[in-house]
Amino acid sequence: MANSCLIKETKISSGDLVKVYQVIKDKDKERTQIYEGRVISIRGRAPNKTFTVRKIGIDNVGIERIFPTELPSISKVEVKKSFPARRAKLYYLREN
Repeated sequence: MANSCLIKETKISSGDLVKVYQVIKDKDKERTQIYEGRVISIRGRAPNKTFTVRKIGIDNVGIERIFPTELPSISKVEVKKSFPARRAKLYYLREN
């Protein structure tokens, strides 16, 4: 069974297509940056738990980003589509 965790009252698991809303603070401005991709792994325990999101960028280059679950700059996480995964770590998606 795939890993799952709770982030900002949203349950995510490996294989889900998610949007991560992160507040970026510049000198005197704030903006929200959205990172959309597939969760390929969830690892760690309570305070150090992280999840990795992978998206395909320009020229079919894979981009991965690791987010700590307790990151204060994450304003919300939205699950766009839930996919049942049979594995906890979906590293085989890196081959595509």
